[in-house]
Amino acid sequence: MMTSSSVLRWCSGTAAAVGALAATVVLTPSASAAVTITVAADGSGNFRSVQAAIDSIAANNGVPVTINIKPGTYRGVVTIPATKPHLTLAGAGGTAGQVVIVEGHASGQTKPGGGTYGTSGSASVFVNANDTTIRNLTMANDFNEGANNLDAEQAVAVNTSGDRVQLDNVRILGNQDTLLVNAPSTSAVRRLYVRNSYVEGDVDFIFGRGTMVFQNGTVHSLTRGSSSNNGYLTAAATDINNKFGFLFWGTTLTSNAPAKTVYLGRPWHPSGDVNARGQVLYRGVTMGAHIRNDPWTDMSGFSWKTARFAEYSSTGAGAVINANRPQMSASTATQYTPTAYLAGTDGWNPIR
Repeated sequence: MMTSSSVLRWCSGTAAAVGALAATVVLTPSASAAVTITVAADGSGNFRSVQAAIDSIAANNGVPVTINIKPGTYRGVVTIPATKPHLTLAGAGGTAGQVVIVEGHASGQTKPGGGTYGTSGSASVFVNANDTTIRNLTMANDFNEGANNLDAEQAVAVNTSGDRVQLDNVRILGNQDTLLVNAPSTSAVRRLYVRNSYVEGDVDFIFGRGTMVFQNGTVHSLTRGSSSNNGYLTAAATDINNKFGFLFWGTTLTSNAPAKTVYLGRPWHPSGDVNARGQVLYRGVTMGAHIRNDPWTDMSGFSWKTARFAEYSSTGAGAVINANRPQMSASTATQYTPTAYLAGTDGWNPIR
């Protein structure tokens, strides 16, 4: 099939995948017609793997591309390069749990060819492109801490460094450092909007210097079997020049850990960066009994009191108000809304 705006070159599949089609999608910058590609592990789609579908899209594509992923488990790292914006990954199952993208790399694990993955390089899914949407699927890092003995066991499920990224009705599963809200430099602002989703982990499992709104949905803290410290929800590294870091809005905090054993967060200063002054606000959040009465703590010699941590109008057994829990004033709270966090300089507003 050929049109004036796009060229689709289709070739028949191999004998091992009779009926499947391998596709190369070439999109010119002036193209106007959206493109849909189907991925199915059983060979009934255009590709068997998510990465193969992404690789088929020409760099600097000028039209939206939707990759529909049929139910199944897809093992292997998925990378959306910065040169392929306007891409949607959509799980085609009835629930987010029916489509699973998973890998099991950890920071201290040796890579093929030598060296280690490092924290940011351990991700199962890398979202490097702007204007990416991922919906109705699960992204997981299933590195088994108990079966390994590594000095560095950070294992990222999702690393987002693109701007105007949306995660909608997704499940993000891991243990330490599950979701990295990233940015390519301290001066770059990268925005992530997560709606109606579920993320779980234990240590610093939502972290980074990017800007994020986590609206509705659930943040679940996994127990580490401790009677006093079962981890930290956040480790924000927001640059001091960025007013907005992480906003949790109308979200529910749950856990299988004992009462008063989980921290809301601690301040991450990458490489000792003194200008990393994490900004985190829990607003209108329902907090389970697992949240500590002193929910903020120091990290790597940096005091949590020099960060920008606050709560506003939260409820639940874990929403205690005391001297260790800074509360944002009502007048200040008018400046810290989802639209304010996401607007940037271009007025982006994905909220619906």
